[in-house]
Amino acid sequence: MTFDLLLKGGHLIDPKNGIDAQKDLAITKGKVAAVDDDIPAGQAGKVIDVTGLTIIPGIVDIHAHMYATPGNRKAWAGDQSILPDGFSFRTGVTTMVDTGTAGWRTFEDFRYRVLERFQTRMFAFLNIVGLGMISTEIEQNFHDMDVDAFEAVARENGDLIVGSKTAHYLGPEWTPVDRTLEAARRIDKPAMIDFGLFPSNRPYYELVTQRMAAGDISTHMFLGDVPWLDADGRIFKYLYDARERGIIFDVGHGGGSFCFRLAVPAIEQGFYPDSISSDLHTHCMNAEMMDMPTVMSKLLVLGMPLPDVIRASTINPAQEIGHPELGHLSVGAVADVAALNLWKGDFTYLDVHGGSLKADRRLFNELTLFDGEVVWDWNGRTGVDYRELDPLYGVRNKKEGLILPPA
Repeated sequence: MTFDLLLKGGHLIDPKNGIDAQKDLAITKGKVAAVDDDIPAGQAGKVIDVTGLTIIPGIVDIHAHMYATPGNRKAWAGDQSILPDGFSFRTGVTTMVDTGTAGWRTFEDFRYRVLERFQTRMFAFLNIVGLGMISTEIEQNFHDMDVDAFEAVARENGDLIVGSKTAHYLGPEWTPVDRTLEAARRIDKPAMIDFGLFPSNRPYYELVTQRMAAGDISTHMFLGDVPWLDADGRIFKYLYDARERGIIFDVGHGGGSFCFRLAVPAIEQGFYPDSISSDLHTHCMNAEMMDMPTVMSKLLVLGMPLPDVIRASTINPAQEIGHPELGHLSVGAVADVAALNLWKGDFTYLDVHGGSLKADRRLFNELTLFDGEVVWDWNGRTGVDYRELDPLYGVRNKKEGLILPPA
């Protein structure tokens, strides 16, 4: 056989390579081996019929909270975090990035307890606060925002740390942002800024047009406190200026950061997210956010074209975190693949404030491959009709066979 596995009959969308067409995808030794219009089924050891599905690179979710430790019950670093494998593959996500749940004091524990123990491919933004997100009170502590200590830990763990993070700061000072940006410059990686409530003495427009630099990520872009629209309903010019400067706008939906009042006119006026992310944690996993396909669906039904939705969920976030080897299906790339079903029907989506939006489409993940191996198969596409199998399949005692009762 030429290939180990063949996905046949699907519609492939791979934005990096400009593909939006029916294509077959062949995999060998965990890598993409071929992409072509019609690869003969006889050339593969196993064939999966994916007719009717949209085949995309494995989804890269760059905003999640995974430090589910025996810590503070009310902390992000504790009961509010999730463990990755229970949420990733079933939703088409093959790469997840923790966003500052651990800081430079706690990262070694986080690495041992989570990052080295699960199958999902994982990276992390390191919090400028040494104790990370143990509590909102801790995140206000200037004395724990040590750039030198941050740099030492980030360099020691450079295989997993993709940037710096600050979050949930409530005071009037720029100090947390300034130190987070300095930390990012020290390690030559991006900063992700979750900026809180934007008091008048540290306005959002100053953050994205003066302080942040090209490649830095402003997450929670549709947070209700972000000023988006002028009196005539047009997007403020400062947002275009920020994008021109190279600022990355990330969704970061979560449990409090997605408002239709802002997202609808932004998409209508063509201001699309650079990256779509979940901000997955226990407060939103069963609420309005749910999962990445749901967030992607919201942007789709607002008018963002499907290839752009896929781009913002795969290659864009992979490049934003400095891992351009992910998020695409080029020959030779790791075979991380999601197979989505675009359902048509009557659906209603919610934002985080109870606002609803009715639509006729919804993305749902049916099949996920990680390193070329099937890790999620919702619709049993990899199976064989049981009547075609050995009559005694499933018997584990191969030596003696099935032990029958006396006649």
